[in-house]
Amino acid sequence: MRSYLYFSVFATGLTTLAVEFAASRLLGSVFGTSNLVWASIIGLILIYLTAGYFLGGRWADRRPDYKVFYTILAWGAFTSGLIPFVSRPVLYRAADAFDQLQVGVLLGSFTGVLILFVVPITLLGTISPFAIRLALRDSRKAGKVSGKIYAISTLGSFLGTFTPDLILIPLVGTTLTFVAFSLFLVLVALGGLWKHAGWKEALKWSWMIVVLILLGGIWGRGSIKNTPGQIYETESSYNYIQVIEQDGYRYLRLNEGQGVHSIYHPERLAYNGTWMQVLAAPFFNEAPFSPQDVESMAIVGLAAGTTARQATQAFGPIPVDGFEIDPKIIQVGKEYFGMTQPNLNPIPKDGRWGLDTSEKTYSIISMDAYRPPYIPWHLTTVEFFRIVHEHLTPQGVVAINVGRAPDDERLLAGLVATVKTVFPSVYVIDVPDSFNSIIYATKQPTKVENLSQNYQELKERSDQTEMVQRALEIALTNLRPVPSSGEVFTDDRAPIEWITNHMVLQYVASGQGLE
Repeated sequence: MRSYLYFSVFATGLTTLAVEFAASRLLGSVFGTSNLVWASIIGLILIYLTAGYFLGGRWADRRPDYKVFYTILAWGAFTSGLIPFVSRPVLYRAADAFDQLQVGVLLGSFTGVLILFVVPITLLGTISPFAIRLALRDSRKAGKVSGKIYAISTLGSFLGTFTPDLILIPLVGTTLTFVAFSLFLVLVALGGLWKHAGWKEALKWSWMIVVLILLGGIWGRGSIKNTPGQIYETESSYNYIQVIEQDGYRYLRLNEGQGVHSIYHPERLAYNGTWMQVLAAPFFNEAPFSPQDVESMAIVGLAAGTTARQATQAFGPIPVDGFEIDPKIIQVGKEYFGMTQPNLNPIPKDGRWGLDTSEKTYSIISMDAYRPPYIPWHLTTVEFFRIVHEHLTPQGVVAINVGRAPDDERLLAGLVATVKTVFPSVYVIDVPDSFNSIIYATKQPTKVENLSQNYQELKERSDQTEMVQRALEIALTNLRPVPSSGEVFTDDRAPIEWITNHMVLQYVASGQGLE
């Protein structure tokens, strides 16, 4: 009799953690995956579980009955499966509000969706203390029984940590992941009712299975967002991926969609922005420096290949290694963004690991690995930039895309200070009409005058250097003083999230850019 009880506890632990991780994906497509969002999800779910532990203990003492136990489990499982369907209208509205930066609507939507987890998570929280009460036959063994129950539950939670992101979400999506775990746990609950209260009691709640199957079949594959111009969306182990088409241009957006990660037009290549400014990087070398002097390139944060396409046009079919941690984005780039250049080698690896294990050196290394609003911290440290330095040719240059707030440049200043510990010459431009700056760092000592001299040299050429000339013109116009002080980031201490969170909260509180 106890073996099925223990299995039920295991299944509950598995489902509870699976729902938590699925919740992060449900909210991440609209609100992003910042640690502020994660902290809210984890914190509130812990509060709901705390309430469940308290209620479960009292409930079990009053009615220590298997029928009650499995009825609670059935309702906890069933209501978990309803979450993505009930929350969808709220998330649609929140997605529109995010595009317009309507903070009040966003906060209300975020709070509303999290409240939806109160009932299922609280009910699932009652299961472990209730199971201890049912399993306990001898008070002298209370410690042993409770330890066994919580150990089994934790093993289930361990499995529930990996199953959603690594298997189900990429395979069937977030909504059907909720439904799959909900159905599984409902079946476990009905099996317990059949075992302890008879088939009639189990049949009484079998309508839950029918409802979940119907919801999953009818709306389980529905669109996650309904953004105007959306032509494709999918989920991977890393991201919610969205392709928008407007006026002949395609845009790659990830997760909450506040950053455009790639842009594509079948007949145009010059889009301005951060991608094109990478082309200016090698021209900080001593003049005359020609586009033909660029021999190779690495891109950390390939996305759908905008920088690679522009570099191929500017420098010819040079070898380009593009590090992109999400294989699904590479697939989307090939299908929707013309990322089919024979000279491009997409590498589905983390940028730091991929660069560190590469045996190649490059004329340019482009750093554009944002997961808005953060740069991955391990790509910001002294130790990382030593790896970058080792993989540059003697005339090599690194270009780093950095976000900033109007009145807060601590992230930019910190990265400049960090890069200066490794590279002899560092330059900064502010990208027009954006909250982005580009840091350029050269492997050998250079002068800012080199950029102007190379620009003049290019203007006198008759070959196809128009896009490169434009990139140099923008760089020259928007060169700015290099920040004089900043915190040096190391593998031991790189408070990127702390700085970025403060920047975002300060910007939102200021009301700038909000309608």
